[in-house]
Amino acid sequence: MNKIALITGGSRGLGRSAAIKLAEKNVDIIFTYHSNQQAAMDVIEEIQRKGQKAVALQCDIRDTSTFDTFVQSLKTILQEQFSRSDIDYLFNNAGTGLHATIEDTSVDDLVEMFDTHVKGPFVFTQKMLPLIKSGGHIVNVSSGLTRFSFPGSAAYAMAKGAVEVMTRYMAKEFSAKNIRVNTLAPGAIATDFRGGAIRDSQQAQAMVSSVTALGRVGEADDIGKIISSMFSEGFDWVTGQRIEASGGMIL
Repeated sequence: MNKIALITGGSRGLGRSAAIKLAEKNVDIIFTYHSNQQAAMDVIEEIQRKGQKAVALQCDIRDTSTFDTFVQSLKTILQEQFSRSDIDYLFNNAGTGLHATIEDTSVDDLVEMFDTHVKGPFVFTQKMLPLIKSGGHIVNVSSGLTRFSFPGSAAYAMAKGAVEVMTRYMAKEFSAKNIRVNTLAPGAIATDFRGGAIRDSQQAQAMVSSVTALGRVGEADDIGKIISSMFSEGFDWVTGQRIEASGGMIL
């Protein structure tokens, strides 16, 4: 029986890469997308070409009122398409960025960051917990910005700092269910995140490369490969940890 991974925000960026890399390791994929249904269908087709099953479900991680309905839909899909009642892996990946100084960050901006990166994943994981198999693994996404500081990233980094604390508490409490929880903290990655701020700026890439031990910015596939490694038997003895994947940025 194949493993099943549920990925939030799997239609683009890091989530998309993680879905494809996991499929290459014979993991079936269920993923959420926010609004771009065509992008989700493209990911499904790519996973199917690799011989794995894939299903996409629409979900706004900020809207916790929809989660009960989401879980009911997920239960039906698991039974009808996978002959399962549970999943093995949860990758809490969905999110957006914000670039604003503290002075320019509005209350709405701050609430948006915490709704997206803290409240949403917290409640989503609560709802998903009964469906995660004993021996399963949850990975939450943080950021290198919780370790080093760049002006304009305070609200986003504060939310991600809360994610890291949340992970440690989840790891402690969920251990009774034999479920491991870890944090993945990417560095600067060349995706469409924050409007492609890294991907589309040679100046930004040059700056990041100059302070990164491996001498370049990260790519989505760098993170996808790490996620596929974290969701493997070789990671069984790791829980409650922050794993930074930044190529050695600002050591």
